[in-house]
Amino acid sequence: MFKNIVALVTGGASGLGKATVERICKNGGRVIVCDLPTSQGKAVADDLGSGAIFASVDVTSESDVTNALNVAKEKFGKLNCVVNCAGIGVAYKTYNFNKNLPHKLDDFTRTLMVNTVGTFNVIRLSAGLIGQNSPDEDGGRGVIVNTASVAAFDGQVGQVAYAASKAAIAGMTLPLARDLASQGIRVVTIAPGLFDTPLLSSLPEKVRNFLAKSIPYPQRLGKPEEFALLVQSIIENPVMNGEVIRLDGAIRMQP
Repeated sequence: MFKNIVALVTGGASGLGKATVERICKNGGRVIVCDLPTSQGKAVADDLGSGAIFASVDVTSESDVTNALNVAKEKFGKLNCVVNCAGIGVAYKTYNFNKNLPHKLDDFTRTLMVNTVGTFNVIRLSAGLIGQNSPDEDGGRGVIVNTASVAAFDGQVGQVAYAASKAAIAGMTLPLARDLASQGIRVVTIAPGLFDTPLLSSLPEKVRNFLAKSIPYPQRLGKPEEFALLVQSIIENPVMNGEVIRLDGAIRMQP
């Protein structure tokens, strides 16, 4: 199914990124698993065999991303697809009136640097390599899939930094697609709702059940494999371009 696909996945060591890596590899594709050196990225790649290679990547580092792209070219000869799953989150109100403390600027800046700037850094550098591919019958050369969040639209109390960073990713989607259209590179963003990732796994079962019941249907947390299934659909469908797709069971987050 993916026998001719070479993908680079950031945040590939866990959660949505890991599920995406596994789906691409198990369907015959090859993947550069990008994550921090402290992650389980190497173990994930080793488990998947020769079709996966780990690359230590801080998405905000030009040299790290360039090195990962060089690995893709040297080991697999090309790059068709990039899936940006790397991201972080913080939870602070704009101002804590009980403690008379404003939101730390460093926390706000770091969240935007990793989530927004990091995503753009990977895109701007990888586009050149994808653009070297021979075009298909539609002139297509590859696809970039980004990860926003429903917080981009339904940001909750304490999510100002996270919501801003994800809204920026959503806002970049159309201009990126327009920028890269001449080279046949598509850009699509997924905005997941509540998914059973390591972040939510750390919550008490009572809280997880409460969150699940807030989803209209199905009333459960999304499975990372279901995120990966949408990535597959985006890769395979050449008309999907320039759009943000909510993957959320019809949830609309309350304040």
